[in-house]
Amino acid sequence: MEKQREIWIDWLRIVACFLVMMTHSNEPFYLGGEGSLILTKADAIWMAILNVLPRASVALFVVASSYLQFPLHYSTGEFFRRRAARLLIPFAFWTVVYALVWGDPVQNFKDLMLNFNYAAGHLWFVYMLVGLYLLMPLLSPWAEKVGKKELQVYLCIWLFTTIIPLIRQWAGGAAPVIYGPSGIPNAAKFPLWGEASWNTYGVFYYFSGFIGYMLLGLYFRKFVGELSWRKTLSIALPVFLGGFAICSLGFLNRVWADCNGVFPVEGPVGLAALWEGPWLNDTIGVALMTIGWVLVLRKIKGEGRFYKGIILPVSKASYGMYLCHMLLLGIVSASLRSALGLGDNGVLGIWTTPVQVIATALVSFAGVGVFCVLVQRIPKVGKFIVG
Repeated sequence: MEKQREIWIDWLRIVACFLVMMTHSNEPFYLGGEGSLILTKADAIWMAILNVLPRASVALFVVASSYLQFPLHYSTGEFFRRRAARLLIPFAFWTVVYALVWGDPVQNFKDLMLNFNYAAGHLWFVYMLVGLYLLMPLLSPWAEKVGKKELQVYLCIWLFTTIIPLIRQWAGGAAPVIYGPSGIPNAAKFPLWGEASWNTYGVFYYFSGFIGYMLLGLYFRKFVGELSWRKTLSIALPVFLGGFAICSLGFLNRVWADCNGVFPVEGPVGLAALWEGPWLNDTIGVALMTIGWVLVLRKIKGEGRFYKGIILPVSKASYGMYLCHMLLLGIVSASLRSALGLGDNGVLGIWTTPVQVIATALVSFAGVGVFCVLVQRIPKVGKFIVG
């Protein structure tokens, strides 16, 4: 086993990877029809539970990367060489695979010149992570010297930015569509503190988003010592449950506003985008759930046979699992929906939806886990496919 390995980070990667698959297993139950579709009231409630529980998944990956990489442990050039080999080569491989198997390959390859293949929407994560890696060398000298109180101030500023979406909704009501310099419309935006139709770079712009999770990983590494289980749970449980409640009730409130209690509720994909607002990665509910997860996962220390035989190899293959899992998950999800039916009319009644979601996530996780662990063991080639 590698020296000085952070055992809890291996557990975190596995948890985050499973949560990603659980997130995508939920999508057929509110994305459908013209783009947005929830069949029954029971499905809306299930989505408010099962689709909120895993929402810290991507944030957990960022915390893990920050905890291990930030501040840099070697030169900027060496950092980028290591990250490119680990991150970009497997990403390029699976990007080509998705372009060939989903949609029109010719159009897909044209689109890849400007962005990821939208049929494989989860690949947005890699672009975001590359952006954070570009920032790490710039901020590393500060990160090495920053004190606890100073870092707490910056984290508080970031946490404030996570409630800005709620402020926009309160201040803007229906939230008029305005356009930033990019020309991309944002229906959920209301101009605040320096923002305007010609400027999206308000006072909190540079403190918002995933950079906060990068700072959070740094804070845990430098300033959060060993906590007892009692103290850990006394903090983690209320923080996690508070974040969960914000996301869940926010989602239900928006769905109820659009359907007036009458189901099914459906519309264009933009409607689902508004439903998702309370659980986006840069919102307070997700931030709080992320903190709760990290506090609990840090307590895992065991490195016995199960860790060495299962957890460690799956953790090492987790990036590849993230990249390729949609190829299997889509097949599993469609098969279960065909076999069990939909909504309250399904074989299991109101339990049809949760059984499908959880089973899809478990089968997909197990399948891609075995696949990626085996591929990674292929000499010279495996690391370039799964990282």
